[in-house]
Parts: sequence; C-alpha cells; structure tokens
Amino acid sequence: MIDKLEMFVELARARHFGRASLAVGVTQPTLSSAIMQLEDTLGVPLVLRGSRFQGLTPEGEAVLIRARAILAEVRALKDEARSSRQNLSGRIRLGVIPTALPMVAELVAPLTARHPGITVTILSRSAAEIAAGIDRFDLDAGITYAETVPPRHTAVPLYDERLCLLMSAGHPLAQTGRAGWSDIADFPLCLLSGEMQNRRIVEERLLAAGVRAQPQVDSNSILAIIGHVRTGKWLSVVPERLVRTLLDDTLRMRPLPGPGTPVILVAAAREPRAAPVQALLAEARRSTLARAG
Repeated sequence: MIDKLEMFVELARARHFGRASLAVGVTQPTLSSAIMQLEDTLGVPLVLRGSRFQGLTPEGEAVLIRARAILAEVRALKDEARSSRQNLSGRIRLGVIPTALPMVAELVAPLTARHPGITVTILSRSAAEIAAGIDRFDLDAGITYAETVPPRHTAVPLYDERLCLLMSAGHPLAQTGRAGWSDIADFPLCLLSGEMQNRRIVEERLLAAGVRAQPQVDSNSILAIIGHVRTGKWLSVVPERLVRTLLDDTLRMRPLPGPGTPVILVAAAREPRAAPVQALLAEARRSTLARAG
C-alpha cells in the first residue's frame, strides 16, 4: 500500500504518467496498474483519465492530503527506527527563501558535523511556496520570514534581515558615506521580483519615504541583480548579510535605516517529528547566526 501511495503522490506532483514513472523508478504500465489497484482498494476513482493525465477527481484530491500525511509519518518512523540502532540519519528537505541561501551553510555545516548520517536537500523557494510545501509535506522545514508562518508551526529565530543600498563602485552615491531611502528616487532600480516577500518589504519602506518603487529591471535571481548593478546604471536594495557574501571591488553597499525583518527556521508542529528535523531545530537553537549579524 505504501508504495502505491508514493506513486500516487508523485503522479499528482508530476501531473504526467511518464515523468512520474521515471521519478519512482518503474515502468509506466506498472505505475498505471498501481494507481488502479489503489482505486480498487479505496473504492473511489482518484485520477481523471483520457489520452493523458487530466488531473485528480475530488476524491483523489482528498486522498492526496491523507497520502502525504501518511508518507510523512512513514518517513519519520523509518528515521526513528534507524536512529535507535545507529547514529542519527535521514534526509531533510529544506526550503529556503532566496535571500537566505548564502547563510544556510552556517546551519547545515554544524548539523552534519554533529550527525554525519543526515543529508540535506536545499531548495530555493518563495515564502509562500515554503508555507505551502510544509503544509503539503513536500518540505520538512523552511528558512523564511517570520511574518509568513502560521502560528500552528514550530519556529526558531535565526537572525534579522536588514536592508542596504547596493551600487557599483563608480556610482555617484558610492562617494557618499551614508544613504537614505529618499536618495534612491533619482536613479533606476533593479529589484527582486514581485513574488518575493523581500520585494514587498522594500516597496513598503520606499513608500514610507515618499518614493514609489518602479524598477526598470526585476529578477528572482540575486546574481542577475548584481550583474546589472555592476554596470553602474542601476541601484538595488538587498539584504545586507546577503551582500556581504558577494561583495568585491566592483560593488559598494550602504546600510539603510529601519528595523530588521526576522528570519526563522520553521517546521510543522506535528508529532512524532522526524528525528533529523528535530536535530535541525536543536541546531538552530544553538546557532550563532543571530550573534553573527
């Protein structure tokens, strides 16, 4: 039954019989047969069939929620069983907002040093995708903004994200010692794209200073933003900690006034929690990220 649930969940994710069969390592006829057997066992149709995958039935959508929960419990049970007879091991699927990606190693390095059997898959996701992924059991934990996390989940503070103005070394503002939000008004902007929570935060700060954010370029890639800033034409507003990891002789940064935005590690408040996730939460509580800010 468990293997059939895994195939069903993968089919719902891939929305394609061929891609789903490749992902779970079986032939397409085997996958189709397993889904039909699952339907027979449950007594309801799960998949809308045609010449290709057309979606899930209403019953299939309901079963999908339960299947994800069951598989998460099975993973937790396997991790706990392995941990009882050997050093802690298992895989953590960690969603991370793009602006926090350079800081993840500061958490993962001590975790894996303490527990070499733990493997971590790091996935760049927006704050909304992290919240949805944890609820759907697609992610085991996330590093995201505190304001986007439902109170029902377990959260551990990591650090406050503070913003700075990023410019090329030859930009006129690079010659000044300080910069404020109002200084940005006269220059073209290159910002993180609209689906990023960071963009909303930046727009709110600009609006409070009487500046309307109208970026000429936006991107969900910090590397693309830095490439544009290096030309000397654009300014950007980005997290200070992130820029510190990427600064070189071609770039200058100026801290901007205003409070930091809390960034946290979050995991679903479900019991029993998988042992590797429990270890990750414990590592976050010991973390020096906040002190290093």
